Amino acid sequence: MRLAASIAVIAVLLMPSVAAAAPSTDPPGTQPVHDYAQAIREQVWVQTGVDSDSDGKPDRVAVRIIRPATTERVPVIFQASPYYAGLNDVPNHDDIDRGGAASAARAVTADRAAEIYFGGYLDNYFVPRGYAVVFADSLGTGGSDGCPTTGGRNETLGMKAVVDWLNGRAKAFDADGGQVRAGWSTGRTGMIGVSYNGTLPNAVASTGVRGLETIVPIAGISSWYDYYRGNGGVVAPGGYQGEDADVLARAVLTRANPEVCAGVMDDLEREQDRETGDYSAFWAERDYTRDVDKVRASVLLVHGLHDDNVRTLQAGQWWDALAARHVPRKIWLHQAGHTDPFNIRRDVWLSTLHRWFDYWLYRIDTGIMREPMADVEVAPNRWETARTWPIPDSRPVSLRLGDGPRQTFVDNPARTADDLAADETTADSNRFSHVSAPLTHETRVSGTPRITVRADLAGDSPYLTALLVDYGPAERFAGVRTLTVQDCVGPGITGDPGCFNRREYVTAGTPYEIVTRGWLDVRNRFSPARTAPVKAGRAYTFRWELQTTDHVFAAGHRIGVVIISTDRDHTLRYPAGTTIGIHPAFSKLDLRLTPGR
Repeated sequence: MRLAASIAVIAVLLMPSVAAAAPSTDPPGTQPVHDYAQAIREQVWVQTGVDSDSDGKPDRVAVRIIRPATTERVPVIFQASPYYAGLNDVPNHDDIDRGGAASAARAVTADRAAEIYFGGYLDNYFVPRGYAVVFADSLGTGGSDGCPTTGGRNETLGMKAVVDWLNGRAKAFDADGGQVRAGWSTGRTGMIGVSYNGTLPNAVASTGVRGLETIVPIAGISSWYDYYRGNGGVVAPGGYQGEDADVLARAVLTRANPEVCAGVMDDLEREQDRETGDYSAFWAERDYTRDVDKVRASVLLVHGLHDDNVRTLQAGQWWDALAARHVPRKIWLHQAGHTDPFNIRRDVWLSTLHRWFDYWLYRIDTGIMREPMADVEVAPNRWETARTWPIPDSRPVSLRLGDGPRQTFVDNPARTADDLAADETTADSNRFSHVSAPLTHETRVSGTPRITVRADLAGDSPYLTALLVDYGPAERFAGVRTLTVQDCVGPGITGDPGCFNRREYVTAGTPYEIVTRGWLDVRNRFSPARTAPVKAGRAYTFRWELQTTDHVFAAGHRIGVVIISTDRDHTLRYPAGTTIGIHPAFSKLDLRLTPGR
């Protein structure tokens, strides 16, 4: 996936190491009284209840443990990952350009293995404070058996087995084959991770496994369909065209004797269906929102509002489903992209995470659950809290897209969304746009916008793409970039310093910002699971969601809605020339707005 390094920016982001802080600076709760240097380190293989490589034996999961040298039982912080052994360099699909509209050169991902850095602040910070920290190779990766399936049921049950072992319900073995019990564990477990590592906690929580007390999914996926598809359309993580579930599985297939998984890889490629893009049993198996009723764990959800890899709908739909079932929860939304909050707000993040784990795993009343539920970075280094999210005083607003006659534009897949959204002041034959009057006061949008478009299409492209755009003076927009300057802190498990690229804010220098976007394959106007052809030139009413967002429009700015067909960095690219007719009087954007103070 570009979900981590393509697959190319690998999100393993097991971030850099952090030396234990002095007790005087710690928040109330557990203290760093255990000697990290004396910590017990061991490896076991946990037996699962699945045989995904069909060798007639249950798959076993490789698990590495670091825990304080104490006779007391301790809770566990667990990070599962398919990335610990690195990644294979795997070519993406070459069917991005449909119908020969452009060169169909085979897209190839970067050398992902070279981009992985493994440090870790979890063990350095939490082992001295009385926690065991456990790392496990997901099925088919590293030292584990089985086959990777990009979020399939076997991967979920493989990591669930680790939680079961920590609670005495599963078997584990050492290198000599002797059975090992986790007698040092209280059983109370919290899962955490970034990207794929943050997706596995969602997956395991959706099984309702007892002993998983809390999860901290950071930039995690709640439905793999919405990662590689969008309302019936084949889409890709931004800029990583041609990647799909099979590509990611082949990239993480780092187990011994990977050839035993050849048939599983071929099945993934066939069943994912890059032709229709329809929601199917394949994707339903990888949709954790379907099992949200089973979730017992509390959730500290973290996501970047500019994450173009694991897009924000993943957080929004998971959050809404958890809220509907009153799951204990807290949310952090920040202005960066696909990253760990350790990079962004280190001290506050470590304090929050520490108090969260103390509350849920040690059952110490740290006050964390009496604090506001939502922490949102609404502008660079400007954080606001709210008792819930979306913002409780927001109200639904419908923004009509005009009252004039039908307007037409022609799809041009060679142009990017940024190019098509850049200048709202001039007519453009490759888009439809509607811009509001200047806002009289600061206005905040939060939640998941929904758009209704009355349109007709004639041509090859089946896509409609909606962009929500903030138009204002260029100096208003501050972007986020990651510098190559490294910030290094104390030694991690390997004894090497942990280094990471520090985030800094820079002025974007453009008079607009694409706030969020969403796609629809018009053939799936009834359901993501059903393809129904459209008749050329006939008008239909289409409805779909944009990505979840939280954004402040400054006073004097204008809210823009831009509709295009092909989104070059996300959708497939059909031959140019599809004509789209928009009926603005019957089209609208529904969103929740909060007038500023």
